[in-house]
Amino acid sequence: MKKQVLIAGGGIGGLAAALGAARAGCDVRLYERADIFSEVGAGVQLSPNVVRCLQAWGLQKPLQAVAAFPERLQVRCATSGQVLATLPLGTDMVQRYGAVYACVHRADLHTLLLAAVLQEDGVQLNRGQTISGYTEAADAVLVHTGQGKEVEGDALIGADGLRSYTRAQLLGDGPPRTSGHLAYRALVPQGALPAGLRTTQVTAWLGSHLHAVQYPVRGGEMQNLVVIIEGPPPDDLDNWDHAANAADLERALAGACSRLQDIVRSVPTSGSGWRLWPLSDRPPVSSAAQMARGLVALLGDAAHPMRPYLAQGAGMAIEDAAQLQRALSMHDLDVALRLRRYALNRWERNARVQARSQRNGRIFHATGPLRWGRDASLRLLGARVLDIPWLYQGDGSV
Repeated sequence: MKKQVLIAGGGIGGLAAALGAARAGCDVRLYERADIFSEVGAGVQLSPNVVRCLQAWGLQKPLQAVAAFPERLQVRCATSGQVLATLPLGTDMVQRYGAVYACVHRADLHTLLLAAVLQEDGVQLNRGQTISGYTEAADAVLVHTGQGKEVEGDALIGADGLRSYTRAQLLGDGPPRTSGHLAYRALVPQGALPAGLRTTQVTAWLGSHLHAVQYPVRGGEMQNLVVIIEGPPPDDLDNWDHAANAADLERALAGACSRLQDIVRSVPTSGSGWRLWPLSDRPPVSSAAQMARGLVALLGDAAHPMRPYLAQGAGMAIEDAAQLQRALSMHDLDVALRLRRYALNRWERNARVQARSQRNGRIFHATGPLRWGRDASLRLLGARVLDIPWLYQGDGSV
């Protein structure tokens, strides 16, 4: 008899979990609080470890149709504009790690995962419904929705994001912590930019107390730009004055080179606008019990929210889902043991990525001697600093 897996959250992590569970032979009921399935945000970088998961699900062609595939990553000094180091991507990544490095609009990634889920038998998507709590028995979990419904399943996967209701009940460890960093994000049509400001590669600009990243998405049609600075968020994000704070961003970049300043100024002149996200995270996962207990498991940001300084937030959720599929396919084990196996196979890798992301944030925003040492290391070692074999080789789930 098929096991029924209940999933909280219809974002990238929730859809990936639904796809993995369905491919493992489970019936799936997914609950999304929004009335429509959609995704907000801007660009997502997918390194080879993540692309291989999508390939294993047969999503190579859909990804090729919407992504951009930059040929290299370069790191530049935000003050001088000097190139500090480069890392070949493209065919070099395929040869080294078995998959390409891709850049995709977050909404496009969400759409291709949703299309794949809709093709699976035994998947039920429930819009406008929030899982507000659950009751666990010996061999079943009963979830309670905000609409007063109760649904019984064999397992519950909390993929409901940074402020997960599932995590709150499972771990009771309070809200995520604020990082003191603000992310300004924008998507700009490349055709609206002067030729010299368009890009076909990933560029990271490293400064003091700030950094910026730009790369193409949607086959190169759009450019994703994110600038992360240090400081408190506005008191009222819902009524955030985009024009005034865009001016604040320009002032924060007053010491940057002219090229980076031109890129930032191009956002409003191209007809685009900035979106602001205060960044939050949690300490690195400390044990498998923080990802699964009994018949309840956590996935993606609900389990291990991380700062974006390793470009692995969405990637780790997709890797989680691939490992969840592998564990749920162990039909000779009880469901609780399958979830335990999933957590054991994931928690240390996620913790390592979380810790490395925090470390990168300190390095990216370094000042004084640390900044000098960072730049010198990049100039001397180049691609050897930028390449991350332990990450790009994956976790063995595919």
